[in-house]
Amino acid sequence: SVFIGVIVSLGSTSVVGNVMAGLVMTYMRPFHIGDFIRFGDTDGEVIEKTMLVTRIRTRKNEIITIPNSNLLGAQTSNFTSSAHRYGVIVHTKITIGYDEPWKKIEQLLLNAADATDGIKRTPKPFVRITSLDDFYVEYEINGYTERTKSIPVIYSTLHQNILDSFHTAGVEIMSPHIEALRHDLPVQIPQEDQQKKEA
Repeated sequence: SVFIGVIVSLGSTSVVGNVMAGLVMTYMRPFHIGDFIRFGDTDGEVIEKTMLVTRIRTRKNEIITIPNSNLLGAQTSNFTSSAHRYGVIVHTKITIGYDEPWKKIEQLLLNAADATDGIKRTPKPFVRITSLDDFYVEYEINGYTERTKSIPVIYSTLHQNILDSFHTAGVEIMSPHIEALRHDLPVQIPQEDQQKKEA
């Protein structure tokens, strides 16, 4: 009986904690049903909020149940709210050798962003040079979007457009570390793009 009492006591403490966390979040309103949020390493759409738990559906259509006390005690990012107010920034980095002019690389990245469906034209996409390393320059392309549920697709399309933009211009996207050992190895871009450049 003592053991059962301890179990019930511990269980009720957990339940009360989740209920209290649910009440607090009701007034804090960190997110609503339909919002796309991140909790720890989990991204997903909020599909249900109860007094005890919150359920989110991930991009892989997995239903994740999270106790409210865990949500209240951890950092949660709300992409939907941010997108409506400011626009969420999608960004990706590439490294290019010092032999390529930075203005050329910047324009190629901006061309790729402009060709990506889901990235807004206003505010305009922008490029940052984030690092000057021993062998290469690190560039970061940034663009605004309001389509938070389509972010994985936007990233994929952006990467495809970057490849097309750079290959058409005859610029390799690879670490230049191999330059010292390269000798007469061919440029690492698709053959059809090399033929277009030569033509």
